[in-house]
Amino acid sequence: MAAVRICVCGDEGTGKSSLITSLVKDVFVTAKIQPTLPQITIPPSLGTPENVTTTIVDTSALPQERVALNKEIRKSNVILLVYSDHYSYERAGLFWIPHFRSLGVNVPVVLCANKSDLAAGSESAAQVVEDEMLPLMAEFKEVDSCIRTSAKEHHNINEVFFLCQKAVTHPIAPLFDSKESALKPAAVSALKRVFYLCDRDQDGYLNDNEIHAFQTKCFGKPLGEDDLNNIKQTVSKLSRDSVTEKGINQQEFLLLNMVFAEKGRHETVWIILRTFHYSDSLSLKDNFLHPKFDIPTFSSAELSPSGYRFFVDLFLLFDKDNDGGLSPSELSALFAPTPGLPALWADSSFPSSTVRNEANYITLQGWLAQWSMTTFTSPATTLAYLAYLGFEHPDPRSTTTTALQITKARKRRRRPGRVERNVLHAYILGGPSAGKSALLDSFLARPFSPTYHPTIKPRTAVNSVELPGGKQCYLILEELGELEPAILENRAKLDACDILVYTYDSSDPDSFSHISDLRAKHPHLDDLPALYVALKADRDKTTQRAEVQPEDYTSGLSMSKPLHVSVTWESISELFVRIAEVAVWPSTGFPKSEEEVGDRTNLYIALGAVVCAGAAFVAIWRRVGKE
Repeated sequence: MAAVRICVCGDEGTGKSSLITSLVKDVFVTAKIQPTLPQITIPPSLGTPENVTTTIVDTSALPQERVALNKEIRKSNVILLVYSDHYSYERAGLFWIPHFRSLGVNVPVVLCANKSDLAAGSESAAQVVEDEMLPLMAEFKEVDSCIRTSAKEHHNINEVFFLCQKAVTHPIAPLFDSKESALKPAAVSALKRVFYLCDRDQDGYLNDNEIHAFQTKCFGKPLGEDDLNNIKQTVSKLSRDSVTEKGINQQEFLLLNMVFAEKGRHETVWIILRTFHYSDSLSLKDNFLHPKFDIPTFSSAELSPSGYRFFVDLFLLFDKDNDGGLSPSELSALFAPTPGLPALWADSSFPSSTVRNEANYITLQGWLAQWSMTTFTSPATTLAYLAYLGFEHPDPRSTTTTALQITKARKRRRRPGRVERNVLHAYILGGPSAGKSALLDSFLARPFSPTYHPTIKPRTAVNSVELPGGKQCYLILEELGELEPAILENRAKLDACDILVYTYDSSDPDSFSHISDLRAKHPHLDDLPALYVALKADRDKTTQRAEVQPEDYTSGLSMSKPLHVSVTWESISELFVRIAEVAVWPSTGFPKSEEEVGDRTNLYIALGAVVCAGAAFVAIWRRVGKE
């Protein structure tokens, strides 16, 4: 909130100008003042809530000033409605608030009963509140709060303008439904997420240590023992279930915040919500969910060590039965503070896209692989869910981007060398019934099924692979289905791919022709590293009905012959290691003749050095001979 603009309205003679003058002068002005004061501005240095600049605008109720009045009402973000007697009180409900509505204005209204010094002997403050203010608050939801003032006695002058400021900086309307005497659904949802994040051990209760940590995070200091006991006593009075030794449960936490809102202490609730990055609309701030995170061309995003640590801890925390897998109920509890599973996961048919145990529950290996793939394909999704799930860096100035890291740019794939990436992406290409789906199932250690199911939508599988030397990486295998032609024409999609795996059924004579036709139709595929794989090697090999047989085809490209494998063989795991190796060392996936032609700089340098050395030797020999 950058500024608060207060429009002071009410009938003539209710003391509007006197209220403003008493605030500015800090004393009641007995001299005659002008009917309508010029606007004044209070700088944030004077202890205003949230350190905002406050502008106070005086208005006139005269008919000839109605245009100016309406203009100021529309510009304001809070209205101070002043009355001083029974007539002006009746006009508040019969004219003023309906007039605000007719202008299409939806801002909080602070109701002010001025000149309380004149009524001091006739009625008490409690009676005024009950007889006058509460009925208006019940009838008009715009009325945020009410107060009695006296400019003459300087009674509640600072307080009334503070209420106006607070009505903007800490509005009650988004939090509390006064008619229902309950927190609104959006506030309940936000506070449930706050409880979830503060319940570090996820036992359903905030114990004393968690309450102290919560208090320190929100208010900068822990609770004293007396304050903590007072909170527990308050909760005990509100809840049917007394506070147990375990602490305060979620329902009691919500009740406590409802009491704060109901008793006019809603700024406490706002401090809590804003500490946890909620906006005035009770949604998480956009710059919190989507911080700036630019990825250079030819680079990719991966989880950093702190990101992996966070997801490991999250998995272990919610695996309540310690069976090594997250059941549907455990997953549901884990994603409680989020909008649900990422849409990207639904597109990849999670959890069938990653590693599961015998009960079909996602394992820790599969959990980390899934997040690795999510970060690679959509880092914005991972950043948003890190925010939802409560990732925090020890440095409070840091954002969720510290859970991610950017890989070194991969520019020239043909040049010998290693690609500095831990997440690799492979497209599995091949004709219908080549065995691509069975290959993905095998990658996830699924049992082989002889039943053929054509792949319509793209399908992915992600798992970890251990490279020679012990280094682990995550490999994403993607079968393109009927979108294969469109994806292979999409340069951006191909740039994100690390390797093409051409597969064919070695027992089907018509299978390999799909690969040769595909490469002829899309010559730009030669710009990517490739590996040729003959699947279903457990069956009898047959001659392919193609112009060139697979071995001769790859030999003509100066590439390795197709690897003959079967998903029914235990050695199939070696194929996945080989795919990852070629992706990490991409120059090994290109034709050797092109590689040699592509860069002979080192050869020329070496030849030049030999020629120069020979010439120098001859020159020295001749000189020595003459001497």
